[in-house]
Amino acid sequence: MSVVKSPLSETDLKTVGGALQGALVDLVDLALVAKQVHWNVVGPRFRSVHLQLDEVVTTARTHSDTVAERASAIGVNPDGRATTVASGSAIGSVPDGWIKDEDAVRILVDALGVVVARMRERIEATGDPDPVSQDILIAVTADLEKHSWMYQAESA
Repeated sequence: MSVVKSPLSETDLKTVGGALQGALVDLVDLALVAKQVHWNVVGPRFRSVHLQLDEVVTTARTHSDTVAERASAIGVNPDGRATTVASGSAIGSVPDGWIKDEDAVRILVDALGVVVARMRERIEATGDPDPVSQDILIAVTADLEKHSWMYQAESA
């Protein structure tokens, strides 16, 4: 049942809906990964890494809401359930236990790298069918690339 009539054709809706759903999954998982690392980071740079992780969480959560609401606006049901996120994310798992600060940085470099690459694919896919959704994905990617740059610089 579709309550919201989409302004997009069925073909475009499938493409854009898939891109938005994939972005939602990646953003929810990124927030979870960053928070898990945030709770378990230890080491000499604890405080700075700990605080920086919360910035990633805030970014991911804010953008996940924007992405999910865009999906709803075009008639696509967003799905952020744990099982959907677990089966659809490409971010690697976080190790159990305490995480040294340098390992925390590496985990975030890797996670952000995966998510940014997938976001760039979604930007490409949504350009013609829905520039409005593409614009949202561009903004998400810009913020994630800034975090990625900062973590990469920290690990240099």
